[in-house]
Amino acid sequence: MTSTRLAVIDTGQVNERILNKDEYRADFRKVEGASLKRKTHLSSPHAKRLFARCFYSFQASMYFISELGRVKLDHEVVERIEQNIRESLDAATAEINTAIDQAEALLKHHNIDVLASYDTVPLQVEIGITSSFGRRYFDLMHKLDVVMPMMETLAIEEIINERELETRRSMYKRAVLHISTRARNLWMGVRRRMNERDARLAAEAAKPKSAGPRPSATGEKDGAAIVESSIAPLAVSSSGEDTSGDVGAGVPLGADTAPAELQEPAGQDQETVRAAA
Repeated sequence: MTSTRLAVIDTGQVNERILNKDEYRADFRKVEGASLKRKTHLSSPHAKRLFARCFYSFQASMYFISELGRVKLDHEVVERIEQNIRESLDAATAEINTAIDQAEALLKHHNIDVLASYDTVPLQVEIGITSSFGRRYFDLMHKLDVVMPMMETLAIEEIINERELETRRSMYKRAVLHISTRARNLWMGVRRRMNERDARLAAEAAKPKSAGPRPSATGEKDGAAIVESSIAPLAVSSSGEDTSGDVGAGVPLGADTAPAELQEPAGQDQETVRAAA
């Protein structure tokens, strides 16, 4: 219904109010990936508001997890998070599909052929899908938009009561909203781990490198001990004093110093490998 003399019908003002809400606007400036352009067609007010509130926020979270997370974290960690989101999408899609099948069965059982429709203008905007996660979330939003008028029709025909309508409607909306919330929480966890890694590397880089100047001084002392030890046998022949203890005192010092100098580069190489991984 586009017009009637008995009521003033919406001509797009509802969609403008939804799109103009600042709290629905996600920060997408750091998302640099390519996107597949699609056009929405959402009629129910519940699907409209969930789409405006969650879709771009969900896509931004998944982009940061998949792209930025792989730069600083192990790929296995990121893949486990992505698998978790896939399972959530599968569960929500199965729940909405089951709801559609049950509603169709009730409508067919009661010989209802015409569904209730919304008098507001459908939300039709071009959006960009940046990943397979975004594509599946896009499809889930439109499945939610399919089941909502079916539930409204069942309530109007008194096949279900208003309480059951509200219960089921809230349940389906929570299933869709939960995915966006979960993705945002997982991204916050990934960002925390990335910050912890950066702080750890910065702390290791700020440590004083005491192994640098010491080898030269130690080397001079060792050299002096070795020179003295080489001169000592000549003194023994003349003075009869035993200076073999000086030779033993100099050699272990040099032997202890050399391994200490070789340990630090090995640790640095391991840290570089972790950073590359």
